[in-house]
Amino acid sequence: MFKLEFEKNQLINLEYSLEREFVRANRAGSFASTTIIGCNTRKYHGLLICPQPAIDNDNHVLLSTLDETIIQKEAEFNFGIHKYPGTFSPKGHKYIDSVEISPIPKTIYRVGGVVFSKEIAFVHDEDRILVRYTLIEAHSPTILRLKPFLAFRNIHKLSKVNDFAEKKYSIIKNGIKTRMYVGYSYLNMQFSKPVEYVHVPDWYYNVEYIREIRRGYEGHEDLFVPGYFEMPIEKGESIYFSAGIDEVSPSEIAHLFKSEIRVRIPRDSFENCLRNSAQQFISKRGNKVEVIAGFPWFGRWGRDTFIAAPGLTVPLKNLRLLKDIIDTMIEDMNGPLFPNIGSENNAAYNSVDAPLWFFWTLQQYAYNANKQSSIWAEYSDKMKQVLYGYKNGTSYNIKMLDNCMIYAGGHGVALTWMDAVVAGKPVTPRTGMQVEINALWYNAIKFSIEVSELAGDMDFVNEWQPIASMIDYTFKETFWSKEKGYLADFVDGDYSDWSVRPNQVFATSLPYTPLSESIRKLILDKVQNELLTPRGLRTLSPKSPNYKPIYFGNQTERDLAYHQGTVWPWLFGHFAEAYLKIHGKSGIAFIQRIVDGFEGQMMEHGICTISEVCDGDPPHNPGGTISQAWSVSEILRVMDMLKVYSK
Repeated sequence: MFKLEFEKNQLINLEYSLEREFVRANRAGSFASTTIIGCNTRKYHGLLICPQPAIDNDNHVLLSTLDETIIQKEAEFNFGIHKYPGTFSPKGHKYIDSVEISPIPKTIYRVGGVVFSKEIAFVHDEDRILVRYTLIEAHSPTILRLKPFLAFRNIHKLSKVNDFAEKKYSIIKNGIKTRMYVGYSYLNMQFSKPVEYVHVPDWYYNVEYIREIRRGYEGHEDLFVPGYFEMPIEKGESIYFSAGIDEVSPSEIAHLFKSEIRVRIPRDSFENCLRNSAQQFISKRGNKVEVIAGFPWFGRWGRDTFIAAPGLTVPLKNLRLLKDIIDTMIEDMNGPLFPNIGSENNAAYNSVDAPLWFFWTLQQYAYNANKQSSIWAEYSDKMKQVLYGYKNGTSYNIKMLDNCMIYAGGHGVALTWMDAVVAGKPVTPRTGMQVEINALWYNAIKFSIEVSELAGDMDFVNEWQPIASMIDYTFKETFWSKEKGYLADFVDGDYSDWSVRPNQVFATSLPYTPLSESIRKLILDKVQNELLTPRGLRTLSPKSPNYKPIYFGNQTERDLAYHQGTVWPWLFGHFAEAYLKIHGKSGIAFIQRIVDGFEGQMMEHGICTISEVCDGDPPHNPGGTISQAWSVSEILRVMDMLKVYSK
């Protein structure tokens, strides 16, 4: 039976419990994240993290954490836990009896005759975290005390003690509202029953985030505690706590909490865990529908959006959502380019592949919604904008050469998804004709011809068909080596880079490919032998002298390994797609075994989700973000493929 539960012997082992984190998002850009024992180990951890449009429209940590204390007969038991230099204080994890994750995180504390539970839910479409406290067992009168730790700072920064923090607060129904700095939203902290608030403002110095220190960053923060709340709690009673940027009626808090639980996808299977995780990457604010690339520190990335969107929506039967994501991205186009990171005035357009993945995403929408006949009428202007922009040449030396191949890049820029830069230099310089860019280019042209022909636009067909026909020949001439049995990673003039990398897989998986089945099979054999792992594809063969087996260390060390052997789960989606296209039903068992192997990740790093990367060498420990959109989406997409091939 699939069950997400941690036992006491695991939880009190800090080497184990501090490595496991959860994230809960509200589908509107806000989220909560911490470790399974509630000890924050990153500056990106917090119970209420939400955008602050009046400041910078980035995410900010408002409520960092809550310390709960149970008081009986003047004896106090503090369930909180913080890391300080050289010590943990308090050490509330020693009272934890168990942690369950489904349908929401639930922690059971046990001390003496007291059994106490805490459950956390993030409200859908609201910037609000809810906590339900229940006194399950007690033999004497009990007081519950809650102490909120506030940060009020950007998620990428750290709070330090200062004289500018406001210590004022206002009484609201069953609670208070406060903010540390002008310009911020107020934090409204309320309860489902009347409480006593004691205002004793104080700073807690040098809270230590061990994950940040391990990653080579500054990791000490000062947090502000305005005071504490106290209330009696009876055996069997539940008290609900709400923290949000808007005030709520106390009588509605319990109802809101229970409503949230009812609409949750139960985390009672591997697939349901992924479906639940997939929903959390979707952010709807106003008329924009965007994909958060990963938690806890990524925002919207154009490339990641197009790659992840089909897997986040099609398996959940939400094609309308897929279309909304596409339409939102189109609003931010700049000529033929889509933003790589950021939006509006803060957008960077340094991605050669995002515009080509746009065609693939549109293709997935068209095929799954049976909209091929109407795509050209709605999207031809934008499709042409990309195609002619690339054909005629655009920023970053992106241009079509005489052989109809796309050339991109120049000194010091990294335009493909292998974009790590150290000391101003790309770690994997790939200026020239990149194999996946030209595979995507060919697919974009062929799909455009398909839908324009259905729409009767024969002028477009007649202009672009000769280009597609030319690529049928020049792609193989440019990248294929019969002797080696695989594709070059990129070609620049007379130089061909024969590093064995996963980028060649896309030439075997995309709906349109210029390669024969026999060549595609040879490529997949090479990839399977040198790059395939139980956690996805390596970014470089272990046979290469540049191979980095472990993704670890400070930012420079991690960037040097990022695409030099590190495993990326999302790449498995396209390997699986290509493999099933060739082997059909006979390939199901092999792909299913690898998919099933991902189930172990549900308890390893980001609970109930899939991480950004894994080490290149066994046991392929997870790393990077604890929950990555395209990692989750591609495994869901493979699950969908297996269902189709199994029919």
